Amino acid sequence: MTVAVLLAPGFEEIEALTQVDVLRRADIPVETLGFTPEVKGSHDITVLADKVFEGQLEDYEMIILPGGLPGSDHLRDNDALIKALQEADQAEKWLAAICAAPKVLGRAGLLNEKRYTCYPGVEEEIATGEHTDDLLVQDGRIITAQGAGVSLAFAYHLVDVLGGDSKKLSSGMIYDPLFE
Repeated sequence: MTVAVLLAPGFEEIEALTQVDVLRRADIPVETLGFTPEVKGSHDITVLADKVFEGQLEDYEMIILPGGLPGSDHLRDNDALIKALQEADQAEKWLAAICAAPKVLGRAGLLNEKRYTCYPGVEEEIATGEHTDDLLVQDGRIITAQGAGVSLAFAYHLVDVLGGDSKKLSSGMIYDPLFE
C-alpha cells in the first residue's frame, strides 16, 4: 500500500509535508509526485519530488491533495489529474484533500452527494456536495480538512484509515497533551 502526495507549484508546504512525515513515521510508504522534479511551495520552500506525475495514479491506495494557492488551482486545472482521480474513485481508492484542494475533487465530480469541508470560502467554488464547517470530514473513502492548522489531525486520521496506530504516534510526537 503506497500513498501519493501531489505537489503542484504553489502547494501549501505544511499541508503536504506534514502528511508525508507522519505517514512515514507510521511506516506507511509515501511518494511525492511533483508536476516537475523540483516544486516550489506557496512559501518559497522548494521540494525535490520523489517522482514526476505523469497522469497515472493506479499504483496508489490513497491520493492526497494539499491546498495552497496557486497550488490547488494548478491541481484543479490539470486534466490528466482530474481523469486519474476519477479512475481512482472508480477503483475505490482513498482520496484526501485539505484546505482549498477539495475544489479539485469538486471539479472531478467526486463530491456529488458527499459531505466535505474546506478552507472557508472555497466552498463557493464547489458546485456539488454538502459543505460543512467541521474541521475534518470523512464521507466514504473521501476525507477533507479545513486547512494548515488541521494538518496533524488530518495526518493522524489518514494513518488510522490506512491501518496504522495514530494514538501511539501522536503520543510519541507530544500531540495528545495539547488537548488534555
